[in-house]
Amino acid sequence: MAESIQVWHTHPGHFLPVQRVQEMVRGLLRDEQVEPAYVGVILSRRAAIHEMNRDFLQHDYPTDVLSFLIVEDRRALEGEVYVDLDMAAERASEFGESFRREAARYVVHGVLHLAGYDDSTPEERARMSALENLYLGRYWDGGGG
Repeated sequence: MAESIQVWHTHPGHFLPVQRVQEMVRGLLRDEQVEPAYVGVILSRRAAIHEMNRDFLQHDYPTDVLSFLIVEDRRALEGEVYVDLDMAAERASEFGESFRREAARYVVHGVLHLAGYDDSTPEERARMSALENLYLGRYWDGGGG
């Protein structure tokens, strides 16, 4: 099956290297034994992500990342991840991270949701955080994140 991992920048001032994001998403899904048919990563502004959070999830507040599963099939996954690059830029120093690594964490978090992970309990949040660290170390840190 042909895979398509697309990255779009809709933010006017912040960006992530497209090929690195694609390689990270591809590696994470391979390790999770999920075959991507289509995964879109949209790197955007706070206002756009807030509007989507309000319109689609009825949450009227900003958030770092949104994931939308289009087709739930581990043999042909289709979904999109929307990342708030403004939030990544603001919060990176709070966690002692570079902007790019913090934004990459949001991408990983969103893709993990597409792969079936949840973070509604403390145990699930801890598991996702551990996986974020694993995949950032495996697929992002080697490239100067």
